[in-house]
Amino acid sequence: MSTSQTALAQGPAAPAKVLSPESTRISSIDVMRGLVIVLMMVDHVREKIYFHMQVGDPMDLNVVEPNLFFTRLAAHLCAPTFVFLAGMAAWLYAHPRSGGFRSPTHFLWTRGLVLILIELTLINTSWFGVIPPETLWLQVIWAIGLSMLALAFLSKLPYGVIAAIGFVIVFGHNLLTPISFEPGTIGYVIWTILHERNVLLESEFLNIRVTYPVLPWIGVILLGYVTGPLYSAAVSSSKRVAALLWLGSGCLLLLAILRGFNLYGETLPWVAGDTWVQSLMSFLNVTKYPPSLAFLLLTLGVMFLFLAWFEKLNNPLTQALDVFGKAPMFIYALHLYVLLFGYRILLATFGPNKGELFGVDHVWMIWVGAVVLAFALYFPTRAFAQFKRSTTQGWVRYF
Repeated sequence: MSTSQTALAQGPAAPAKVLSPESTRISSIDVMRGLVIVLMMVDHVREKIYFHMQVGDPMDLNVVEPNLFFTRLAAHLCAPTFVFLAGMAAWLYAHPRSGGFRSPTHFLWTRGLVLILIELTLINTSWFGVIPPETLWLQVIWAIGLSMLALAFLSKLPYGVIAAIGFVIVFGHNLLTPISFEPGTIGYVIWTILHERNVLLESEFLNIRVTYPVLPWIGVILLGYVTGPLYSAAVSSSKRVAALLWLGSGCLLLLAILRGFNLYGETLPWVAGDTWVQSLMSFLNVTKYPPSLAFLLLTLGVMFLFLAWFEKLNNPLTQALDVFGKAPMFIYALHLYVLLFGYRILLATFGPNKGELFGVDHVWMIWVGAVVLAFALYFPTRAFAQFKRSTTQGWVRYF
């Protein structure tokens, strides 16, 4: 399960270009967020109708075919982008384009708590349709929420200190991989929340599983926050694009060195395969839970390059992605419930054809299903985004 997502900056937007100083949204950021929302849909459609060929983490290349591997790999872009942009948008909130400064602490604190509540209720129910669910899965929305709470406290520190903490976490947390604690100890609880994907609680009444250990994501949101000044009114579009290209190229170059020579940043070394495709798959087969340095260099590097590309791009596709990016939490929750009931209809209509599951036979059907889903949800999302811009109701801003 992947995917999150909260809109942190409010106000009107124009497609695929930086807005005028009186606006508070930057469209290229919304377009980027919209792109990963679509990729998230692809991954969640996969988990509904291709679950009979479920993948692990890292993926087992002995059983995962290239088309499924690269479909899953595309979804790796989602969580890092959402978390990084959440940090960047927090900076934009603290430094409105009209000038001045407003503390982001209350902004981050309230949104973080709301996201955790949404994860425990609305999102968990959407996966299995059971109230209350037998197992609570603490996934990407929970990770974003906790990361926001951490940033709410750390944002009071000097920029240099925030950047240093972010870099130390992102680049250093792989050193913590060998650490483990015995179940039933306080160290086990803390470490499961921070760094080791595991069962947090197991009882006859309730089970809690942590899918997204939060420590690396705190590092990502901190780096997003200190990157926010790239989108200040004082930075021209050309300078921002140049900086984004340098950041993206630098991340991918560092990945090529560290991963290419199996030096650091990934537990599973890559090996040469019988074909170039197998070798490439091995190289890109990075760990998501928790995200390794290689995982973050790959995904954030690609994200920076997309942000640079979207800076000037304006076409019907980017305009559609911009709509998705304006109401990310709304479409996140909506698409999960559409998939929940859609899958039940398919199962009731055609019956189980993959053991106890209903599934399709080809990976391309996943992409077709995701395109149909995105098209169907575009119109309600556009309507909600327009409502969000015009209403004064406070609850809407969380979606």
